[in-house]
Amino acid sequence: TGKCYHTFRGHSAEIVCLSFNPQSTLLATGSMDATAKLWDLEKGEEVATLSGHSAEIIALSFNTTGDRIITGSFDHTVAVWDVGTGRLLHTLIGHRGEISSAQFNWDCSLIVTGSMDKTCMLWNAVTGAHIATLAGHRKEVLDVCFDYAGQRIATASADGSARVYNAETKQCIAKLEGHEDEISKVS
Repeated sequence: TGKCYHTFRGHSAEIVCLSFNPQSTLLATGSMDATAKLWDLEKGEEVATLSGHSAEIIALSFNTTGDRIITGSFDHTVAVWDVGTGRLLHTLIGHRGEISSAQFNWDCSLIVTGSMDKTCMLWNAVTGAHIATLAGHRKEVLDVCFDYAGQRIATASADGSARVYNAETKQCIAKLEGHEDEISKVS
């Protein structure tokens, strides 16, 4: 119908990323104001403000069960939050540059993060422990994703290439080259 159900207001700066939870009951927004907010889609109300980053949030993603959300920030960290309580569970520290993207794998056991530091990192989603750093790009990693089985990780880079890594062995299994400029998204 094109009808607008709700207009959500509450951030003090631009919203730069957003995502629905898997149940389509919540909308998460990430902002230049260094916060993320969770919004109830039925009621049109704010449920929680996720505060803890010291710079803008430019990436966020729910896990497949909808009980966790990750936020990636220009402060070089990724935060793991409990959706039900809005509580910070883990801060993933290790990147030396701004976070560009972050995603859970399908079974919610792993998190992959991409950064302007030219690397991609793999983390234990339950404990927040760093598992591996996947390197090889000559410029910033602009996007990362898991395949649906959680067995492969793809990266997109400003160097004009994409790479595919085996999530178990952490080895690069494919270098995809041919674009003349940066690759901004991969799926």
